[in-house]
Amino acid sequence: MTAPAASTSEATSRGKPSGSQTLDRGLSLLEVLAAAPRPLTIAQVAEAAGLHRSIVYRLLRTLEEHRLVSRDDSDRFRLGYGLVALTRTLDPDLRAIATPHLRALADEVDLTAFLVVEERAQCVTLMVAEPTTPGTMFTHRVGTVHPIDRGAPGLALLAQHAPASDDPEGAVRCRLRGWAQTNGEVLDGVQAIAAPLLGHHVPAAVAVSYVGDNTRPDLADQVVQCAQRIARRL
Repeated sequence: MTAPAASTSEATSRGKPSGSQTLDRGLSLLEVLAAAPRPLTIAQVAEAAGLHRSIVYRLLRTLEEHRLVSRDDSDRFRLGYGLVALTRTLDPDLRAIATPHLRALADEVDLTAFLVVEERAQCVTLMVAEPTTPGTMFTHRVGTVHPIDRGAPGLALLAQHAPASDDPEGAVRCRLRGWAQTNGEVLDGVQAIAAPLLGHHVPAAVAVSYVGDNTRPDLADQVVQCAQRIARRL
């Protein structure tokens, strides 16, 4: 779901602002590991990041010392639990309030439910809740990012801005009816329904997503009600 991190050379060619190259490279390795479904070897990390293996080895060792990455017995790397300490104070009130409601929504609709926030004109997934019933479902990852002007979650965030003449039609409709729905705007074949979560200090929204063209007329009301229940506690 999450695209591999761009290499440093690619970032530079796109006109990325200058800064600490070492820090930029280290962060790119964290992004690579976050996007990987399973632990990676040094060679795999180096290939995904577009960096030499010796550079990747030194960076991973440093990140490991700070518990930001962890290495298993087969010398494969994954994200480390030190990241938990860094993120535990990130919007704790919203997380505490939203968690039970998001889990209830996931079980109610038997789909993955998630909460997004806006950051720098991007739609960022902050929380994810999967239904407890067994089965195959489309899942979603914390930290997933996409532009705010596409996909139902992004449109639900954009709908909380002051109206503008160049707003996407989906954001305009969301302001009028209280929810947004899209099909395939972020990922091919994936539908999403989202509702604005009002009252937070940055625009936020509750959403569900699923694969297929089947219509679920009940979903919009359930997503809106979940967002309203969370908003009343903020």
